[in-house]
Amino acid sequence: MKKYFIIYRPFIKFLLVFFVTYGILTISYKLYLSQYENLEYPLDPFTESVSYQVNKVSHFLEWDTEIQKLSGEKWTRLTFNERYVAKIVEGCNAISVMILFVAFVIAFAKKFLSALVFSVVGIVLIHILNIFRIAILAYFIYTQPEHTHLFHGVLFPLVIYGFVFLLWVVWVRQFSGFITKKSDAKA
Repeated sequence: MKKYFIIYRPFIKFLLVFFVTYGILTISYKLYLSQYENLEYPLDPFTESVSYQVNKVSHFLEWDTEIQKLSGEKWTRLTFNERYVAKIVEGCNAISVMILFVAFVIAFAKKFLSALVFSVVGIVLIHILNIFRIAILAYFIYTQPEHTHLFHGVLFPLVIYGFVFLLWVVWVRQFSGFITKKSDAKA
């Protein structure tokens, strides 16, 4: 048994660090959300901010959108040309995706500082992509409502998870310290 532990030690360490990091970040996020459950407007400030950022991007793209916030609702309503097209709920803010991203980066890191910097840069990039993703998704729901499931359930999740996967590949190959470059190996 000890032999297998020694052989698979890096993999076991990766899993342990990943799940501990993921657990701590997820519990922290749930505690953050619980502060807003019983309020008149039970939407957390980050998700609300995402809504207004989507609206600003939509206006930049010269689309007629508006955000509505109603008492008791855990979401904002997004209208497109005065037609209600989508709810922006807590799940739309991409924090759960960011948590998954960070847990992987930290678990696959040799240096904490480089993992921290890459995590912050990755979170910002994921956030920006997510804002544009929601705005463009709203446009497609408005113009092609018959394909809402395809856009919302398949294509647009693929965009954000595909982007996170690409960030992970960049992290592992360029910055994690686990893959030595040929020029480093010769020295």
